[in-house]
Amino acid sequence: MTWRFNWRLTAVALGVWVPWLVCAPLAGATALRDGFEARRAQPGPALIDQAVYLDSTESSSALQGQVYALVDHPFEQVRQALAQPGPWCDILILHLNVKYCRSSGAAGQEVLDAGLGRKTDQPLAEVSWLRLAYRLVSNQEQQLKLEMVSGNGPLGTHDYRIEFDAEPYASGQTLLRLRYGYAFSFAARWAMQVYLATLGRDKMGFTVLGTGADGQPRHVGGLRGVLERNTVRYHLAIQAYLGAQSLPAAQQTQKSLQDWFAATERHAEQLHEISRDDYMAMKSRELLRQRSVLPPVP
Repeated sequence: MTWRFNWRLTAVALGVWVPWLVCAPLAGATALRDGFEARRAQPGPALIDQAVYLDSTESSSALQGQVYALVDHPFEQVRQALAQPGPWCDILILHLNVKYCRSSGAAGQEVLDAGLGRKTDQPLAEVSWLRLAYRLVSNQEQQLKLEMVSGNGPLGTHDYRIEFDAEPYASGQTLLRLRYGYAFSFAARWAMQVYLATLGRDKMGFTVLGTGADGQPRHVGGLRGVLERNTVRYHLAIQAYLGAQSLPAAQQTQKSLQDWFAATERHAEQLHEISRDDYMAMKSRELLRQRSVLPPVP
């Protein structure tokens, strides 16, 4: 049996999430709070502003990124918005490479079927599919914790994991952590490296590794750079979704799309791919398809 590895598709697949508590920061330490405060105490600038921090790791067979962020939304609003699987499809679809997402299943057995593809229009028959099992780990007055996992991914990838934690921080503020990662085969790693040496050779991540000969910051590249870009894209999608929740339901999707694109353009060196008009038109078509077509997966 012979087979041919499509390195462009692999590049896509790897790219491709009670009473109101209003008071001072919670008394007592938590792992989430400790992680955020430790990063805020480190010298040097934050990722995006003084309340958003990015970490990433790369091994020979896996990648993981995580974002800690302090957002100006009350915890109860965040908890109500994100404790069900459905809204996560509204979040994931904001990403350029997510062409479709729909949740299904009963309580405790919910799944999200996501189609991953190119940064342009693409029929569903050509996308790569990822089925994420959704699990609500904790939904309490002072903690929200959930995960979406898939043992099998497209094109040589596996063990996809999206983890999300949130807890109240101060009056009107919530502390968030998003973790995103996956493992890959030798063939998938090789294919991605080919892409990064050709079409993706100018792409970079956010972590600054040092200073180049020209005196300019030298950012991480390669597979870790890909992982960082997508981790940040998913974080910005969460922010955009939460920011639209105060509007009438009919206006929320358009607001989320506009805010996500505007947020990515503030980091155009890493995240710019297509024009605003092309993004809005493409996502409008994809959202219409998402609402009207069942996923062509078992």
